[in-house]
Amino acid sequence: MWDEAFPSFLIGLREGLEAGLIVSILVATLVRFGHKARLPQVWTGVAAAIALSLSFGAVLTFTAANLSGHAQEAFGGVLSLIAVGFVTAMVFWMRRSARTLSADLKEKVQASLAMGAGALVLTSFLAVGREGLETSLFLWTNVRTAGESTGPLLGAAVGLVLSAGLCWGLYRRALKMNLTRFFTITGAGLIVVAAGVLGYGLRDLQESGLVGGGSSYAFDLSGHLDASSWYATLVQGTLNLTVTMTVLQVVGYLAYLCIVMTLFVEGVRGGKTAPAAGKAAQGQGTAQGGETAQGQETAQGGETAQGEKAGAAAPEGAGPVRSGRPRWVVPAALVAVPVVVAGAVIAASDGKQSSSATVSVSEQECGKGFGTPLPGQQVFQMHNTGDKVSEVYLVNPASGAVYGEIEGLAPGTTRALTATIGSGDYAWRCVPTGGTSVTSAAVHVTGGGQVKAVKPVAEDDLKGPLDAYKDYVGKGLATLLTQTQKLQADVHGGDLATAKADWLTAHLQYASLGAAYGTFADLDGKINGRPDGLADKAQDKDFTGFLRLEYGLWHGQSAADLTPVADQLAADVAKLGQDFPGQDFDPGDLPLRAHEILENTLQFELTGDTDQGSGTNLATTQANLAGTRELLTVLQPLLDERDPQLLTRVDAGMKRVGDLVAAAHKPEGWTALEQLPADARRQLDGATGELLEDLAPIPALLEIRKAA
Repeated sequence: MWDEAFPSFLIGLREGLEAGLIVSILVATLVRFGHKARLPQVWTGVAAAIALSLSFGAVLTFTAANLSGHAQEAFGGVLSLIAVGFVTAMVFWMRRSARTLSADLKEKVQASLAMGAGALVLTSFLAVGREGLETSLFLWTNVRTAGESTGPLLGAAVGLVLSAGLCWGLYRRALKMNLTRFFTITGAGLIVVAAGVLGYGLRDLQESGLVGGGSSYAFDLSGHLDASSWYATLVQGTLNLTVTMTVLQVVGYLAYLCIVMTLFVEGVRGGKTAPAAGKAAQGQGTAQGGETAQGQETAQGGETAQGEKAGAAAPEGAGPVRSGRPRWVVPAALVAVPVVVAGAVIAASDGKQSSSATVSVSEQECGKGFGTPLPGQQVFQMHNTGDKVSEVYLVNPASGAVYGEIEGLAPGTTRALTATIGSGDYAWRCVPTGGTSVTSAAVHVTGGGQVKAVKPVAEDDLKGPLDAYKDYVGKGLATLLTQTQKLQADVHGGDLATAKADWLTAHLQYASLGAAYGTFADLDGKINGRPDGLADKAQDKDFTGFLRLEYGLWHGQSAADLTPVADQLAADVAKLGQDFPGQDFDPGDLPLRAHEILENTLQFELTGDTDQGSGTNLATTQANLAGTRELLTVLQPLLDERDPQLLTRVDAGMKRVGDLVAAAHKPEGWTALEQLPADARRQLDGATGELLEDLAPIPALLEIRKAA
């Protein structure tokens, strides 16, 4: 945890001190010019900036949580690159603008005093808000990189508290601090941290499929280093360097670090030789207006304005740069020293923990090197000695239950598999691509507790549920066709009032078939597509289907205008009914859909994104619940066999969400989402989010595994 806290501590300390110094300058300027009564306006702007920063972090977290796996990787990767850009700009901006920051802020304060209260609130809000947004983005990125929030949040909190203490000491003149040296050291540290974030972000983009080269590794040290060891965890937590990195990650990391660090160090050197900095560097005298060499401004009444934030005080004794030192020496040292230290630590510790065993994977050597393990968590280094990509499973040889697995282990590579060992029998099962499944000799472990394993699912296990669900969808499409043709007749007859009622009936029928959308191909977009992304939005000629008809019915379009829309919808539904029996339905999609139907509901229906005027998003939510229940019904035998309590929790969550939705159905019709009371809407969103968490284990429990 503490290793993952350091980058966030550094950003919290530096950004907190920057924001604190800005506030100090604003406060001291008002006090000095006799405007203490205007201080509440400064604090109002500061409070608004803090609220904006917290809201920004919440939006990032909520957005990422409601994306699919690949979309989350892409989202995180893009935001990591943006965070790197922000922190780089911040470091260089502070180096360039520090000497004029105090004067600039004073000018803005004086102008704000002349313009009124709103201008002063806006000045403090903008000055502090930029620091807060940068902190939120970089902290969110660190939390995602670490995979847990405790360490990064604790590190940031400690950094912010410490920065607040430093600002108070500087303001009260109880503390003297060479701010230029502080921001130089922390700037160099943040550049190193940002290089790691860049590498992590590039890996996210590779895993999302947006960037290639995900299987081109620069090095794979997993066979020589234990990824769970204290030193590997420390290096990964602080520098984002892992035992396995792709070529793109390494190139991006080194290129960023060498280029940016060189520019930063050269800029610091150039600042030392500037005439304006020379006097301050020697600590001689005070500048006009009372500015001191420590970057503080003595103001009337004893306050300090933190003048010249970072630039008023250069490191003491600074002088001309020695011409005999090559420019690349300092950047190279900053890169090389951590590498040498890490290498020495690894060499001294013999590379791996004693508990880590290397186990061979191939058709001929499956499980070679596997002895009887000790109870508890163990790390096994799985090395593929064969010539085929292989799946690897640690299993109970009698039941086939899986305790741990590695997918796609390439020939000649090694990856770590971490598993918890309890009492019982264990064996390795190697499944080479296109080869024969091989199971190693079993070992028996005593003295441990009971460890939960996952009973593997074979493709044949899902055949029965798939056939049952396809039958449900086939019957549903037949009903949908009848309902759509009635809707078509309403529009042809000019009875648009009846068409509205029949539109809702047909649309809800389609919404209840959510688990089959992936097999509907292009017809799903034609039947139920949204106008998002179309050039003319709802007026676009390519906007068709239920939502296009909804837009027309509830926006006063005539029957003549809507007739071709209704005809096209009926034709598309008829074609879907004809095509569906012959379409491929991947059995592995069934467990995924159990979660994705309501994930889409939360993202689109409960945000109002799909509403085209009817205000029936809650009715569609109810239909999505019905479709999810049908899917869980056909999967129930497999789920009960693997986790008997899962569906009990899910059923309770389904009832809770269903009751909240049903409460919005009044005798006169459905309550529109925007008319739902704020408390009721929050309860519905929260209950749906909890239900999604309960549904989340289903894809992993019912994943098709070759170990079966």
